[in-house]
Amino acid sequence: MRREFKLPDVGEGLTEAEIVRWHVKAGDAVKVNQIVVEIETAKSIVELPIPWDGVVADLLADEGQTIDVGLPIIAVNTAEAESAPETGVSAAQAEDMVPSPPKEGAVEPGAHGSPAPKEERQPVLVGYGVKQGAAKRRPRKAATPAANGGQAAAPEGARAEAPAPVPLIPAEPVANPARVAVLAKPPVRKLAKDLGVDLATLTGSGPQGSITREDVQAASQGVPAGAPAVRGPAQAAPAAEEERIPIKGVRKMTAQAMVASAFTAPHVTEFLQVDVTATMEAVRRLRTMADFAEVKVSPLLLVAKAVLTAARRYPMVNSTWDEQAQEIVVKHYVNLGIAAATPRGLLVPNIKDAHTKSLPELAVALGELAETARAGRTQPAEMAGGTITITNVGVFGVDTGTPIINPGESAILAFGLVRDMPWVVDGELAVRKVTTLAFSFDHRIIDGELGSLFLRDVGAMLEDPLRMLAWS
Repeated sequence: MRREFKLPDVGEGLTEAEIVRWHVKAGDAVKVNQIVVEIETAKSIVELPIPWDGVVADLLADEGQTIDVGLPIIAVNTAEAESAPETGVSAAQAEDMVPSPPKEGAVEPGAHGSPAPKEERQPVLVGYGVKQGAAKRRPRKAATPAANGGQAAAPEGARAEAPAPVPLIPAEPVANPARVAVLAKPPVRKLAKDLGVDLATLTGSGPQGSITREDVQAASQGVPAGAPAVRGPAQAAPAAEEERIPIKGVRKMTAQAMVASAFTAPHVTEFLQVDVTATMEAVRRLRTMADFAEVKVSPLLLVAKAVLTAARRYPMVNSTWDEQAQEIVVKHYVNLGIAAATPRGLLVPNIKDAHTKSLPELAVALGELAETARAGRTQPAEMAGGTITITNVGVFGVDTGTPIINPGESAILAFGLVRDMPWVVDGELAVRKVTTLAFSFDHRIIDGELGSLFLRDVGAMLEDPLRMLAWS
């Protein structure tokens, strides 16, 4: 039996994902819940398991291709017997069926050659698929003559000969194109309308025969339908002068989030130069202690501890503006976000309940967070629920910046480069370790006084780390 596995919504409301890497190829044997593919969503890279035992018949999407949720990405030949054709369940049947997830330890019906009872459904992967419930069919709506191309609906229970299938995208123009279903995304439809191209006259080159932008552009230039578009001498793009990078994945999500934050929350940024000589000495001493022998100790560790301590002193900084409820939600826990630059773009995973962790535990959590982000394995749950964020711009060799607040939070602290600078100490000029802090906050929640007090206290704790003990 041929079964097609469709790209699921992995629990974060995505509409599309990019195929990053296949773990199998056509002809490979697969087992239930075996990882077969890695996909990149707008938030993370996710591994998808297959819900059946069988042999891979075909990979329906290429690596690097972006696929809409609900489209098939892999076909598997299973050992089950069936009376339907080899092409599998029709789209109408698949839409009407509401599968139930399998019970733990249950064996898939038909796996040993026995016929599958009619009430059984295919296994649903853990975390994907529909909610638990009895399998049932959705009631069909009564067909109207218009919906059936002028044909009357058959009486209930009567068996009628199935009409000949109508091609979704005809190669030749039809008398009434309005009645032909054309597979094309809304942006492609708009492009066709702008260029005056009739979609019903095209043959799509995309997945499932869908029409792509290239198909429309080729048709507008007089290229025959389905033929590859070729640039003429006048249309040739100058070599190496331009490069077009698709906006997708993490970059697309980050751009949308930053625009929404910048134009929703009124940002205010304050700056403070701090003598962190004592902090750098404390970092050096911590590295020699047995409790920190297995972890990386950096100045960011003490910056994080200072932010956690100051957030407890000024709880309003660790809050959220709820526009719909017209409330300020003050959170008495801290999920500390750490902005991380990765090959996939900017990620902001957070340390859950960071306020409850000891200094060694906080060091371990920071190390694990950074390692996971660099490996590209940060999961959506690890980026959800942050309450306040730190961005370490000093690692890029810059003094500071004006950070944009992470959506859903009210404040973010930028930690700049630590450099040797002349500083006045007890009336004498000396060379000290100095950094610049930048604190951006939502002025709807945090006024200038509160923002200044918070920033002043963080700076004071970095000037003298003993204050962290006094204020903890």
